Order: sequence, then C-alpha cells, then structure tokens
Amino acid sequence: MSKATLMAWVQASRLPFYVATFIPLLIGWTMAMRSTGMVRPWRIILVFLGSLTVHLITNLANDYFDHLGGTDAGQAIGGSRVIQEGKITPKTMFRVIVSLYIFAFTIAFIIIFGLKLYLLTIPIFFAAFSSYFYVAPPIRYGYHGLGELFVGINMGPIMVVGTYWVITGHPGLEPFLISIPVGLMVALILYYQSLPDMKTDAAVNKNTLAVKLGKKGSFAGLIIFFILIYLSIALLITYGLLSWYGLTFLLSIPLVVKLIRIVVRTEDWVLLDQYGKYVRIIYFICGLAIVVGLF
Repeated sequence: MSKATLMAWVQASRLPFYVATFIPLLIGWTMAMRSTGMVRPWRIILVFLGSLTVHLITNLANDYFDHLGGTDAGQAIGGSRVIQEGKITPKTMFRVIVSLYIFAFTIAFIIIFGLKLYLLTIPIFFAAFSSYFYVAPPIRYGYHGLGELFVGINMGPIMVVGTYWVITGHPGLEPFLISIPVGLMVALILYYQSLPDMKTDAAVNKNTLAVKLGKKGSFAGLIIFFILIYLSIALLITYGLLSWYGLTFLLSIPLVVKLIRIVVRTEDWVLLDQYGKYVRIIYFICGLAIVVGLF
C-alpha cells in the first residue's frame, strides 16, 4: 500500500471523531473494574476492536451511500470527501465495508458465544443495524432527523453498558445512568457537524434535525443540548453516582461560551465547520471528568 493510499484511508476514517468511541468504552471499563476488581484485558481488547470497527464502518458507509445519493456532491462539505476527490473508488470502499462487517461480526460471535453472553445479541445487532442504515436505503434514518437519537443510543448506553456487561458478565443500572450525558454529548457532535451542511442537505432532501428546525431553531437546539449535558452530569454528582471530582467538567464551560459566541457572530454557517474541534474538546473534557468522578 502506497503512502498516498494509506493517507486516503486515514482521511476516510475521520480519526478525530474516535474520541466518541474511546470515552464510553473507557467509562464502561472503569466502572466494571471498580465493580469486580478485575481488568480482563482480553475482553476489553475484543470490545475495543469491535467498537472501533463499527465506528469505522459507519463513517465509510456514510461516505459511500451519501455519494450514491448525491448528498456530498457540489458545494457540500460533509463526509471525508475521499470519493469526491478521487482518492478511493466507491467499489473499493464497498468491498472494505463488507470485509469490516465480517470482521466485526466475528468479534461479536466470539463475545456472544465464547463468553456466553447471549442477551448481548440484542444491543450488538441494534448497533450493527444502526451503523449500516444511517444513510443506507431503504431506511436512511439519518435523512429523517433521527441521526442524533440513534447515535446517542449507540455511543452512549449501548457502548457504556455493553462494555460493562462484557467485563462483569451482566448489565447494570448505574452504567446506564452514567451513559446518559455521554450519549447526549455524542449526539451533540453529530448535531453540530450537520449545521454547516444545512443548505446542501435540504437541497437533496436530507432532512437532518438541523434542517427540520431551521437556523433559529437549530441555535436553540444547540443551547438545549449543552443545558441537558451539564444538568445530567450535575445530577449524577448530586445523587452520588459520581464523586465531586466530576466537577472538573466545569473546565469546559469557557469553550462552550466561546463556541456559542462564534455561532452567534457567524452569518454563513458553512464556516462553522472549522470550529467543530471545540465540540470534540468539550466532549473529551466532560468525558474524562466522568471517568475521574468514578474514582
């Protein structure tokens, strides 16, 4: 594989967004170790491999099916752009998607039957279904304003509780409650990324939540997301599910204020794409605060 080809796949993978997978897995693993006192490295390796593979599949499938539907054509800035830039052909990408699904299902088979965690079949297949049909026909739930909901469920409760489940051998209510702000934060990442593409998405009938809300409603939605995230973390601390060390999430507030000011000052929301890093940094700070709060 040439360096150019390797870099094209790195671009397609969208590595900065993998913080959305790393944090919930770390939280679930931390809670499991606190509960059992066991590290179980091989189990967590399986979970990390499976989860990162599904995340990669979702990104590639998003690129592939949005290309087929013309969503990422023209002035659109969504996706990794590797197909539009001619770096990876659609045919090659589809083959890789199929290969990765085989790998992911192999890991799922080992977890379900090797560890005898049969009920995990339900969340695992829900995650697989969601990763494929995000923009794939005939469902394409991402085109109907449901992307944030499904992504929040998958990368919040399913990842946190699922990781805890694999390590301990059983699910738990506490991991589920801890996963609520995590799911909201991941949903926020997707929501913010849809703001710069509102016009081009609307032009091809990709009715994301932002498109449905309109510009004014989308700004209100951004504020509501932040309120729900901070309120949920504060409640977890108040009710003793997180220690007071979890208050370190407040360190992210200056970035929230900065981002909101940027959105208010920006007339052309296409330019908001260059500030998406702030949302991911906010998520990283809050995610680590939750991990710290677990000790």
